[in-house]
Amino acid sequence: MTQPISNSANRVDVLVVGAGPAGLTLAIDLARRGVACHVVEATEERGVNPRCNTTSARSMEIFRRLGLADEIRRAGLPPDYPTSIHYRTTLSGEEIFRIDLPSARDVLAGAGKEDWPTPEPQHRISQLFLEPILERHASKLPGLTLERGTRLVEFQQYDDHVEAVVETAGARRTLHCAYVVGCDGAHSAVRRRLGIRYEGVDAIQQFVSTFVRSPELGRLAARDRAWTYWTYGRRIASLIAIDGESLWLNHVAFAPDHDTEGEDPEELLREAVGRPVEHEVLGVVRWTGRRLVAQRYRAGRVFLAGDAAHVWIPVGGFGMNAGIQDAATLGWMLAAVHHGWSPPELLNAYELERKPVGEQFANAVGSTARGSFADVSPDIHLPGPEGERARAELADRLAATERHRYSPDGFSFGYHYADSPLVVGGEDQAAITMGDFQDRAQPGFRLPHVWLGGGLSVLDVLGPGFTLLRTDPSLGVKHWTSAARELGIPLAVVDLSGQWPDRYPAALLLVRPDQHVAWMGGADARPDELLHTVTGRVTAHQR
Repeated sequence: MTQPISNSANRVDVLVVGAGPAGLTLAIDLARRGVACHVVEATEERGVNPRCNTTSARSMEIFRRLGLADEIRRAGLPPDYPTSIHYRTTLSGEEIFRIDLPSARDVLAGAGKEDWPTPEPQHRISQLFLEPILERHASKLPGLTLERGTRLVEFQQYDDHVEAVVETAGARRTLHCAYVVGCDGAHSAVRRRLGIRYEGVDAIQQFVSTFVRSPELGRLAARDRAWTYWTYGRRIASLIAIDGESLWLNHVAFAPDHDTEGEDPEELLREAVGRPVEHEVLGVVRWTGRRLVAQRYRAGRVFLAGDAAHVWIPVGGFGMNAGIQDAATLGWMLAAVHHGWSPPELLNAYELERKPVGEQFANAVGSTARGSFADVSPDIHLPGPEGERARAELADRLAATERHRYSPDGFSFGYHYADSPLVVGGEDQAAITMGDFQDRAQPGFRLPHVWLGGGLSVLDVLGPGFTLLRTDPSLGVKHWTSAARELGIPLAVVDLSGQWPDRYPAALLLVRPDQHVAWMGGADARPDELLHTVTGRVTAHQR
């Protein structure tokens, strides 16, 4: 049903509920695309306990597009602090295995960048430091407003808008919105109002997470610095460096049916370190690791993204980073409809693209978690040859399971929308994994990176709308630009030399605003027909 919108002062193009990484990324992307949005966040202040502590390579690419990557990479750990992962009996005990990874300074200096599959390798930064950067940037963008201490009370959908009631300090008002996006976490008020349930595994592991300040712990770690130390005392634990000095997070895992209320955080820290250390407890959280995906990502004019749409056991920051991917997909679609160069039917593709990815990631993350938290022989603590043998066996197992977890290229570059109605020529693909991806352009996949010179990646020269990459300069593209102009679709044309035939095996590649390939082909293309398909005007053909 259609209702008149009477209060123009409270009109909002897009209402984003939740000011976490997914919500802020979406709001920034929309504002940069000329879509006014309003963000409401129920909490008045950001949380004090660290949550996600890794920003994936794909998220860093998205932040690079938004002009934030360098600032984010300079935050968090000290510039020269290695992002390595060490596996030890206890922090003060025997080393078992290690994965040496570079510092932010190394990455900013471009050390070894010619071999990178991305212009932006992953970065270890606590959400404590990431969110303020996003919020600061959001506050400077025209058309973007943010209210903390404001909660969503209810909403009502109509044919042409949504009326959302929000409350600030006991006072309620109604916002008239074109669309609402719930980025409000696992306990999402938006999802509950829609009556959408999670499906999956409700308990994979129980955790006790203790946030501490301990200069002594920092001095002990400084003997061989790492971002994360996995330890194998009474329980498997991970000690994570938050600021590279005195702030630490100790995650300890338990069986899914274990009652953690009787677990003493002080004792858990002592077990992980191998001896007592002076420390101040800043926060303790007892929580359940889950593997859940929402039944739907959309109902009418209301969408779900981030933890509101999926909750996974945090064995590598996959949940937050998948939420940032959600934002990158939904952002360009909402902007295309807002500006009129795509019909509202385009928005049907958001759930069709992101929900299958969410389900596959959930399975992959669950499998990774099972490997990471598998039982470890207590013999690793024994002295002499018997202990050495047990530690060597565990090291062999870790070598097989852990590298993909901490350099999950498949998570960043292997997910795809090959089955999307907005993609032409997509083929049936194997299930997404944490480690595997093809560094070769394929319909539905993120465009592979190459360096063009001068520090520019091919991802840097893509336009804000669609981009037609031409690897054969003799091929005319006037019919493409004419068709795009007639349809009102923003289309940039970028010429590439033909020196990467294995990376870009087509004369023409049509790339979407989210940097995914929509189509690949040559001179026999029908631009008008293809542009109709990739913008949701007609159903995909030639599947």
